[in-house]
Amino acid sequence: MKRLTWLACLLTSLVALAITHADGAPPSHWQPDIAAFEASDHTHPPAQHGVLFIGSSSIQFWKSLAQDFPGIPVINRGFGGSALTDSTYYADRIVWPYKPSLIVMYAGDNDINEGATSNRVLASFQSFVARAREGVPGVPIVYVSIKPSLARLALWPTMKAANDKIRDWAATQRSIRFVDVAPAMLDAQGKPRPELFRPDGLHMQPAGYALWIAALKPVLADYGFVVKHGA
Repeated sequence: MKRLTWLACLLTSLVALAITHADGAPPSHWQPDIAAFEASDHTHPPAQHGVLFIGSSSIQFWKSLAQDFPGIPVINRGFGGSALTDSTYYADRIVWPYKPSLIVMYAGDNDINEGATSNRVLASFQSFVARAREGVPGVPIVYVSIKPSLARLALWPTMKAANDKIRDWAATQRSIRFVDVAPAMLDAQGKPRPELFRPDGLHMQPAGYALWIAALKPVLADYGFVVKHGA
């Protein structure tokens, strides 16, 4: 049974990689963003073996990461508007060089907005895991669930389905964690809490990030990254 489970997981990963490579031309419109990261790395080399936060604009706009997780070496490599496949494609340039001891990812929101199904989001995340571990074998990866938002409320059923599928898959994997931020971001009627969002209804205010910080601190601690109080 264990062998069958292992073979099933291997087949899933191979299918996910095939999907990534079938996506067509490389996402060249991200080249300036990636080049800017590399220039920053050259000027101010980030710490090795830290916690890499990667993904779309919810990561990019998280400017207070170092202050929110004092004492933890964090690297922000979010680029706004990106999809899961973009982080996968550029992993050799914005994941591997840092040799992270832990990766925290938020992505999938834009994928669904662009028409991806929940199954496709799961496969794209599986591809990212496989690609990241090509350069950093066995690196633990934390997936922050796709958030409910005012601007994309109509897409929430698909987003929730993607979250559920990633949660279920993560539960079968070694060192893959799923952190569900959605319940805390919804009100008693199951609608996104307006006070958590900027006027665009999509990106978060500090109050939204505060919920993410609370959800992530114990998970980071499980991997040996403990916030230094009073730092």
